[in-house]
Amino acid sequence: MNWDKLTTKEQLDHIVEESKTKPVVIFKHSTTCSISATALDRFERKGKDKATESQKYYYLDLKSFREVSNEIADRFKVQHESPQVLVIKEGEAVMNASHYDISFDEVSQIA
Repeated sequence: MNWDKLTTKEQLDHIVEESKTKPVVIFKHSTTCSISATALDRFERKGKDKATESQKYYYLDLKSFREVSNEIADRFKVQHESPQVLVIKEGEAVMNASHYDISFDEVSQIA
């Protein structure tokens, strides 16, 4: 998958604007959690051949950038979880899932 790294709170302003033209996917990953590693691997394997330009994909290493993760929870009014995937559309979180509920197929259906 072609991930853009999410490392600053300021990038969230850009994501909100970008989400007005196409859905933005944020994958919050804990690099020390085996469940998170499994969820990311499943997401990437499924998305490897199916990811399209109709969505933008951001990856957040929440261990390194916890303050960005906290800002995501505040800004998009979702409870922090790890791993977690959110889809932002028109500046709002229209979908979020965590742990083994993370599904590339579900995320990719949001257009």
